[in-house]
Parts: sequence; structure tokens; C-alpha cells
Amino acid sequence: MSPAAPHDYFESLYAASEDPYAVRARWYEARKRALLLAALPRARYRHAFEPGCGIGELTLALASRCDRLLASDFSARAVATAQQRTAGLGHVEVRRQTLPDDWPIDAGPGSFDLIVLSEVGYFLDREAMQRVAACCERALDADGTLVACDWRPDFAQRRLPTADVQGALAALGLARLVLHEEADFVLQVWARDARSVAEREGIR
Repeated sequence: MSPAAPHDYFESLYAASEDPYAVRARWYEARKRALLLAALPRARYRHAFEPGCGIGELTLALASRCDRLLASDFSARAVATAQQRTAGLGHVEVRRQTLPDDWPIDAGPGSFDLIVLSEVGYFLDREAMQRVAACCERALDADGTLVACDWRPDFAQRRLPTADVQGALAALGLARLVLHEEADFVLQVWARDARSVAEREGIR
């Protein structure tokens, strides 16, 4: 999140409950994760980045599809929980980071072949989201995949409409492979490789 985001609000949420959004218990959350994972055009990725990881529920799912995975969140409490939950996974690193200022510049250009922005962009203001989009463009590998999944209804802490969040990423000019829209959320997947999954496997 940007420095102006309501840090105290989210820290209080995680202080009151280790899982304030019930991402472990709700079928809505489990189904959304399953859809996101199924939408990825490749079975496996070399190096993925998941900012805004929360307590690491999606992180655990992505870990089985990645050789290396960097996850991050601005909340110290959420990061501590995610680190505990992934402690046995040597290829997973969880850091405390604030977007966009703490984007992992040590990774270098073209470092990630998968970037997943799930339920994070709408907490940023417009300028910060534009910076995040630019970071994604610079950090995405030549065969990389970019994913955005965002809640659609309005809520008090929202700083940017979901359409604007995903529009900033769409403006990068990558090929859109997936558009999944529901009343609750929208999921899009873009890639530098415009081929479909079937084309990649030589089926057509």
C-alpha cells in the first residue's frame, strides 16, 4: 500500500483476528483462489511475486506452482503469520514491503515470470497504482504472466475503482488471455506470449 493508506485500520484488523477476511474458511475465497490458479496459462513458473499477500493463503497455493516465490505485505502482523505458515517451504520468502516504494528493485528488470496482484491495487491512489503498473512492466520476464483479481463492490477503505486498477495494468499492452467477471470480483490475466494454452501445447 501507499504510505497514506490506513495502516492503523489494517493492523487493528489483524490484531483482532489472525484471519480477519476468513480467507481460510469461506468458500467464496477458496473458489476465487481456484479460479485464479486455473487461469494461469502455465503449469509452472520459475520466479513469482505476490505483493499484498496477507496471511499467505494464496501464497501457499502458488508455492506448489513456482520454483521461487516472493510474497510481501505492508502489515507486520500479516507478514509474521505468512512467514510462520510458509516456514517449511525453502523456496518461499515473505517480506514486509509497502507498495510502490518497496518494490523489490534487487530483483532487477525481467526478474519475475509471474506477478499476482490480488485484492491490493484498490488500496492505492492513482499515482501509486500507475507506479506499480510501471514496476510490473519492467519486472515481467519475456515469457511472463501478469494477474489481477479485485473485489468489485464499493467499501469504505477503497481508494481507487477496480476498473481503474485493472485499467492501469491493461494499458501496459500485454495480451489478455483471461477475462472472468462476476458481481463480486473481476479476474484478468495478461501475458507477453499471446498464444492460448492450447496453442502453447501444440493442440492447434
